[in-house]
Amino acid sequence: MAYMDPGNYGTAIQSGALFQNGLVWTVWLASFMAMELQYLSGKLGIATGSSLPELIRGSLKSTYYRFAYWLAAEAAAAATDLAEYLGTVLALNILFGIPLLYAALFGAADVLIILAFATRRFRVIEYLFMLFVSIISVGFLYEMYVLGPNLADVATRSFVPELNASNIPFVVGIIGATVMPHALFVHSHLARNKLKGDTVEEKRRVRKLHLMESVLTLAIAALINVGILVTASTVLFQHFGALPSCGVQQANSSAITQCANSITVPQAASIMGVIYGPFAMTVFAITLLASGIASSTTGTLAGQAIMDGLLGKKVNVYVRRLVTRFVNVFPTVGAILFGLSPLSLLVYSQVVLSIMIPLPMIPLLYYTAKRKFMGEFVNRRTTTWIAILIAATILALNAYLLLSL
Repeated sequence: MAYMDPGNYGTAIQSGALFQNGLVWTVWLASFMAMELQYLSGKLGIATGSSLPELIRGSLKSTYYRFAYWLAAEAAAAATDLAEYLGTVLALNILFGIPLLYAALFGAADVLIILAFATRRFRVIEYLFMLFVSIISVGFLYEMYVLGPNLADVATRSFVPELNASNIPFVVGIIGATVMPHALFVHSHLARNKLKGDTVEEKRRVRKLHLMESVLTLAIAALINVGILVTASTVLFQHFGALPSCGVQQANSSAITQCANSITVPQAASIMGVIYGPFAMTVFAITLLASGIASSTTGTLAGQAIMDGLLGKKVNVYVRRLVTRFVNVFPTVGAILFGLSPLSLLVYSQVVLSIMIPLPMIPLLYYTAKRKFMGEFVNRRTTTWIAILIAATILALNAYLLLSL
């Protein structure tokens, strides 16, 4: 669920509206990166019996460093939750016509409803995730059927990268929306909980299942994210990307940023409704609502794993959820009151997430490459080099973006 959250909607909508199918390749690249890193995270939990936050706490001897690292990890979790919360708010606005300001208040209670039913049985959450993934998948299959996009162009753009000064912020945003820092933290925790014993045979069995699961589920997520971008491309490019005022043809980054800030999710849904009918707009909004609620639940689980692992302290799940939501209500309500685009706020949060990916990624690469932690499950040399290449690519894109600001 973390890999098809509202952050993916935000970055894909703006990218499709401004660059048509030009950044489809980025979605596939980011999804491959996610597969590799997510597999390593789960394998770490299976091999060591500890979560990534717990291992980091053991490596940081100073209480000061642990607390500082925890604050940084919580900032990443908060940025993630902001995107998930905004997705729910925007979906309520589209579906029921609730003004954004009121939707921001109603949306704060979303995940509490799920956790009220699922606190004691994690299997219930897994079933709910299956339901939400099904809703999103079927929804975008319907959208593809109705829109009839140019699949030949989508296939071509999947293998022909386009990278320039104007689209790098969107490339970074897509990567941040896909390779989620909180997902790398929490997956090691969830994977180790699948073990039914501490034997090597049991770890081998679960690791094998984990590999197949990571590839299959993230391939589904990649297809959905491509579907979101192609939907935006088909519906919105003629309204935004093709306009000379947007500067796409001239690769004017400031003009493109200004144009991107003018795009809103309700506006995109409205255009879809006018061209393809109200049912297509409703299906889109339902998938966005499902994405927001389910990914919020994932964010709550990640926050629990981060706090338990790094501080060694358990906090009531409802208290944590309320505090996180309370924190994120302020920037959202402020953005609405000052007339800022919630979609732009959502996309910027994903850029922040990309910049914070190294926070869990670098320790993850370190631990999984060391036999003293992993035993026989230590990375093969090829696996480590692929992970290093992924890390170097993310760091290089982030550095370029920061230097160009």
